[in-house]
Amino acid sequence: MHYSDILFFMRKASITIKEIARQLNVSKSTVSRALRDSPEISEETKKRVIALAESLNYSPNPIALSLLRNRTQTLGIIVPDIANPFFSTAIGGVEDIAYSRGYHTMIYQSHESYERELADTKHIATRRVDGLIVSISSQTENHDHFVELQEQGIPVVFFDRVSETMPSHKVRVDDYKGAYEATEHLISRGCKSIAHIAGPANLSISRNRLKGYQDALTHHGIELHDEWVVSSEYNQAGGTERAYQLMALRNRPDAIFAASDRIAIGVHWALRQLGYRMPDDVAIVGFSDLSISSLLDPPLSSVAQPSFEMGQLAATLLLDLIESKSTPVAFETRVLTSNLIIRKSSMKELVGD
Repeated sequence: MHYSDILFFMRKASITIKEIARQLNVSKSTVSRALRDSPEISEETKKRVIALAESLNYSPNPIALSLLRNRTQTLGIIVPDIANPFFSTAIGGVEDIAYSRGYHTMIYQSHESYERELADTKHIATRRVDGLIVSISSQTENHDHFVELQEQGIPVVFFDRVSETMPSHKVRVDDYKGAYEATEHLISRGCKSIAHIAGPANLSISRNRLKGYQDALTHHGIELHDEWVVSSEYNQAGGTERAYQLMALRNRPDAIFAASDRIAIGVHWALRQLGYRMPDDVAIVGFSDLSISSLLDPPLSSVAQPSFEMGQLAATLLLDLIESKSTPVAFETRVLTSNLIIRKSSMKELVGD
């Protein structure tokens, strides 16, 4: 770099509000208000300030600007597990909107731990983020830490795993409908003994998916068996363990609807180890439609969730809250549609097919 270039950058870096005020013979507060388009400053003065600032290549100090606006242009995101493709895709949706509107993101993982989630919210409060997008952990039953954030002026938007008691914007899919359709599909393929591996009961998504399964059986006149409903964490290991448990029953199921694809993948592995054919012996349907699900042998049927769109919508709702000059009259719950993707794992042959 030439000496003249160095001088140029040094000169550019030294341009401050104080220098603009000196050259225009006005106060620093006048320049500051003019740059913020304050109605207290005349249009003529604003034009003079902006014209000089542009000619001097003035660039505001980002730290000073954040203090001036009382914003850091940063959003916090808490998810249970970034390794879960559903959450990593949702984060992509959040960042897509955040970046387009001039914000950055800070990502935290709760690892399904309430204590970890609590520590994350405390750190977020000290870092002065402008708002938080969160999908709660499977251990979380008390949501006071999120209420405290909102009371401190940090708005919170939930997605997928939402708080049903806390007033806030929420984005989720119709878990009940997705589970109902998945179970009904298995019934349509001649399955009579359909088991369900549910997620942790304190999560709304688990309860809604269980209810959809139960209602589908009831509406089609199929008896519910308590032994065919078991629960698991949303992971592959839990699915494997519960599959072994179900297939050891004297009256074993001929189909399994899993509350997530990660659980279903564990079921898939266990059934192969036990020597059962899918779907002839046991049909399977999961929930989330992870990209790996279509690569299994046989490919896994699943209820698809628009995870990227969920992230985009959650970010849009949060940024509108942050940038709004008034509190919303009412918070919204946006419910996106799910879509059953049918693959070979559930296509049990019917007599006459």
